[in-house]
Amino acid sequence: MKGKLSWGILGTGNIAGQFARAIPVAERGRLAAVGSRVQSSADDFAAANNVPRAYGSYEDVLADPAVAAVYVSLPNSMHHEWTIKALRAGKHVLCEKPIASTRAQAQDMFDTARQCGLALVEAFMYRSHPLTAAWLARIRAGEIGQVRAIRSSFCFCTSRPAGNIRFSSELAGGSLMDVGCYCINLSRLAAGAEPEAMTAVARLHESGIDEVAAATMRFPSGIVAAFTCGMTVHADNTASICGSLGYIEVPIPWKPPMKDAQFVISNSVPPAMDTPPNAAVLPGSSPRHVITVNAPKPLYALEADDIATVIFDGAPPAVSEADSLGNMTVLDQLRREIGVLNE
Repeated sequence: MKGKLSWGILGTGNIAGQFARAIPVAERGRLAAVGSRVQSSADDFAAANNVPRAYGSYEDVLADPAVAAVYVSLPNSMHHEWTIKALRAGKHVLCEKPIASTRAQAQDMFDTARQCGLALVEAFMYRSHPLTAAWLARIRAGEIGQVRAIRSSFCFCTSRPAGNIRFSSELAGGSLMDVGCYCINLSRLAAGAEPEAMTAVARLHESGIDEVAAATMRFPSGIVAAFTCGMTVHADNTASICGSLGYIEVPIPWKPPMKDAQFVISNSVPPAMDTPPNAAVLPGSSPRHVITVNAPKPLYALEADDIATVIFDGAPPAVSEADSLGNMTVLDQLRREIGVLNE
């Protein structure tokens, strides 16, 4: 039987707004309440996104009996505290990535969810899009042979870092936490394992956080992964999974569009470095195949409906507890490498 999951939102930032606007499109969700530290902020958010009730505190959202699940879209440093409070208030939780400031915090959160008999899922929304399942299925089917290397980037250029929570070490900011976590998650997903070795370098901001970082990981099978992330730099923001028979390119892996999301399987390009640019494709080689994937609804609506199937139907989450803990393990180690982890 299908039910509607009643959502309360903690926080009124950009991502909270995107999630709120998607809920009416979701098949199994409805908005119930939003909370902010400032009543006027909650009121403005509620008016802009048709949220029935606006509260001037997060506690009031947790006390609302109409709220069954809470979306935690607060700064990273607040994920642990408010996820624990939400769970103890009897609410299921969808917590924005990264799920916590450290792996130890994440473990505590999942332990509490288990004790309370409630769902806790990390919000990596790209995992709910059918594009991700489609390219992963091609890898698992052996279409590019044995995976040997993975490379990705996720960067953006912030013009005004002052006052931006991503540039606060106290709020567990930094490029690895904000966007590098996606690259780590995709690399681990494509490799199908946890890395056994890793290293990182970074350009540090005057605030003490990593504004640009580059990292490598090696997996037990010998797969190597490399990625770049940053908040003051431009990049192509793509992902490539390279195998012994070919490779897969994902042009928009992190926030795929609802319609005409694509990935490419190729066995013939780039050509050998000594091949003339106008040379014909070698006999027997395969051309580039472009695969188009459409989603039935917007990205955040897909994510919300995934959570509903976990809660109502007992389905496995798109991002499991082990997956979230594995990601936090890598984040902890890489941040230790560059000297920004405050434990």
